[in-house]
Amino acid sequence: MRIERIGADGDGLAMDGDGRALYVPFSLPGELVHTSITGKHGNGFAATVDAILEPSPDRVVPPCPHFNHCGGCALQHWRDEPYIAWKSGLLQGALRRAGYADAEPAATIRTLPGRRRRVDLALRRVQGGVEVGLHEARGAEVIDLTACTVLDPAIAALIAPLRALLTGLSALRREGSGIINLLDSGPDLLLRTDGPPSLSDRNKVTEFARVHDMPRISWALNGGETEAICALRPAATKLSGVTVLPPPGAFLQAAASAEAAIVNAVIAGLPKKRTAKSRVAELYAGCGTLTFAMAPHMRVSAYEGDLPAFNALRQAANQAGLAGRVETTRRDLARQPLSAKELAAFAVAVLDPPHAGALDQIGQIAASGVGRVIYVSCNPAALARDAAVLRTAGYRLVSATPIDQFLWSARLESVSVFSRERQR
Repeated sequence: MRIERIGADGDGLAMDGDGRALYVPFSLPGELVHTSITGKHGNGFAATVDAILEPSPDRVVPPCPHFNHCGGCALQHWRDEPYIAWKSGLLQGALRRAGYADAEPAATIRTLPGRRRRVDLALRRVQGGVEVGLHEARGAEVIDLTACTVLDPAIAALIAPLRALLTGLSALRREGSGIINLLDSGPDLLLRTDGPPSLSDRNKVTEFARVHDMPRISWALNGGETEAICALRPAATKLSGVTVLPPPGAFLQAAASAEAAIVNAVIAGLPKKRTAKSRVAELYAGCGTLTFAMAPHMRVSAYEGDLPAFNALRQAANQAGLAGRVETTRRDLARQPLSAKELAAFAVAVLDPPHAGALDQIGQIAASGVGRVIYVSCNPAALARDAAVLRTAGYRLVSATPIDQFLWSARLESVSVFSRERQR
């Protein structure tokens, strides 16, 4: 098969003699490959590469020994220039599908290797020990990591000792997960297991935290509530100068440099003409990544549905003395989106929705006539769908910034700014 292009999921795409699409991971455009079909995939078939008969001149040696097996990275084998152009094309294509035919994104902002400060590890007990790593590409097997080119070295250094710790814990019977957030105060770990921790487990975990200078290790039964097994000091980090105490396993931007790029693009997108009373509605505010960055520029009404994240946001705002600049409201925007009438009181709507986008909220934003919308997205497909609603309502595209936060993956972060004149 001749690979025609890289698809939205990072797979090479080829067409068979009957016009059916073949999705071929770890291949590159222009390559002639011998493939084996492994099953259905969407409207076509999934395939594997048996042999590369004609390699692309853009093929490079991947830096990670787990590449081709681990599902964390899809494109380490691609030379930087075409890879970055493809990433930018994901955002351009999404906006053009939404109806913005002339969309021309800004230059892609890159995250460098070794900078990822958050990881969700898969844990599985096997004969003789525990596997700690990521799931294989398109599979359920756990790739037991010995190295990771993407992770911050402080997180990567914890994998081997974590494996040794888990081997001796009765709480991990068959499988679980571990989320590590690298905070300013150190690596914060949330373990989810399929059994309760014994007193011996708790003692071992506490000693592990002491040895590795970790502020906190928390635990939850799979699907259950979270408790702190040990808290040696506050698990804290700063967001735009404001100290926040994130809950265990909290969502944070994957890299500090990417967070800075997102913040800069959002601040640049705020309207230039504003008064001391101008207000911004921030939707899906999380722990305050954008809240505290915008507060010096405009009054912020921040909405978040997740209770632990909301509590962290509210506590940080109160302790920073931001009353009058930041107002926090707990609200599930999927079940109770802000209405067009509520949004009409704001000069700007800023939203950073989950991967699925803002399907339940975007229609109300469009109907409100709010003068400016700033959309932070980690999913070009969801952005395309939601931006089409704004386009139909008369919003023009002001700017679009692609941010390669998820290095060598098919995911793309972006900040898109939309504007329209209010109806008089």
